[in-house]
Amino acid sequence: MTTQAVKLEVNTREVLGKKVKRLRRTGTIPVHVYGPGVEPRALQCEQRTLVRALSQAGSNTPIVLTVPGEPGEQLTFAREIQWDPVRGDILHVDFLAVSANIKVTAQVPLNLVGESPGAHESGGTVVQALFEIDVEALPMEMPGQIDVDLSTLHDPNGVIRVADLRLLGNVTILTDPEATIARIESARAEEAAPVEGAATPDEKPGESAGD
Repeated sequence: MTTQAVKLEVNTREVLGKKVKRLRRTGTIPVHVYGPGVEPRALQCEQRTLVRALSQAGSNTPIVLTVPGEPGEQLTFAREIQWDPVRGDILHVDFLAVSANIKVTAQVPLNLVGESPGAHESGGTVVQALFEIDVEALPMEMPGQIDVDLSTLHDPNGVIRVADLRLLGNVTILTDPEATIARIESARAEEAAPVEGAATPDEKPGESAGD
């Protein structure tokens, strides 16, 4: 399995410190690249281009950085994204430089697909309890997302656990294998559950057993 990396063109940055506020006003976002065996670099990128790349890659798809006029490219992952708490604008991005032949860890989202026979039989609904898991893989083998097949959920009382996942390629799951990903919540069980404060058949509304 090979992951399709997202490509992003960045430029060298001379503006540092508090002066980057003026840089952001021009629609340019400061970024920083760091990693083992890599000289940290201050770079910058056009805001719309950067946001589009981050939206495509998330935190677990590699981003290949290129600098115009410089040979080669740098394989990275977006590791820290700073946002303006009021306006919601992006302020800064840290990219972790990685090697294509050294494994990295990432959080990969889980995507429920298909329908559960058990949920259909019981009239219940499937409840997702876990939305991402930690995995280890080579950068170009890191899955963008992991599909969870609900058609295997036949028993109304059954659950799908992390141990039930079957991944392609040389991908190692680091999350607790006993962690529950999805389960069925029965509509019948919900109807049978007593409502707190509701009157019992022998009580009238507004009365209690001790009155």
